[in-house]
Amino acid sequence: MATLGVNIDHVATIREARRTIEPDPVWAAAAAELGGADAITIHLREDRRHIQDRDLEVLRKTVQVKLNLELAMNPLMVDIACRVLPDQVTLVPENREEVTTEGGLDVVRHKSDLVATIGKLQDAGIVVSLFIDPEPEQIESAASLSVPAVELHTGAYANAEKNADEELQVLARAATFIHQAGLILNAGHGLTYRNVNPVAELEGMEELNIGHSIVARAVFVGMTEAVREMKELIGR
Repeated sequence: MATLGVNIDHVATIREARRTIEPDPVWAAAAAELGGADAITIHLREDRRHIQDRDLEVLRKTVQVKLNLELAMNPLMVDIACRVLPDQVTLVPENREEVTTEGGLDVVRHKSDLVATIGKLQDAGIVVSLFIDPEPEQIESAASLSVPAVELHTGAYANAEKNADEELQVLARAATFIHQAGLILNAGHGLTYRNVNPVAELEGMEELNIGHSIVARAVFVGMTEAVREMKELIGR
């Protein structure tokens, strides 16, 4: 059964829309844990559009489950991670104008730069995962970098209207390749209460990271219940 990482970025997005102090993502993390979250995921962006440095520092002190920090491959951001010491860093691509992360990290293109970044994080005792597209060459490059895990970008599947089954097969083939490479299989992006089951059922799926759909549901039922409902779905 896949575990659930709850991304609480969009709680901070609501707060930053008014540049005020609420809703506090720290409270959201606590409520998510009460609902059964196995991990709390946050993305500290370079432009600080939602999660702030204070959030990261307080969450590091209060989160009782795994704290997964998404970061761009930027020296300043890596330095922050090495100081705060989350349990895991997931390296992701980042563009200033994007609404949300638009694709996986190009490990093939950035392989040489990733060697130093990954080494620095691992020397600090942080587990490193790479957020990648479900492409064999990306998986192969990730495996060569000695990271224990990758997170498959599920956006193409989540956004598919008529060819969702085809995109699911792409994910399934990637999952097989990941297992053969000896990597832990995680996945996320665009997953909802309606489309999560087929991804959760992929062989060897370790962890799903889901944010927007849970936060949207929490508006109506509360964070704890929203997380509990998602946990029930991925446990079927």
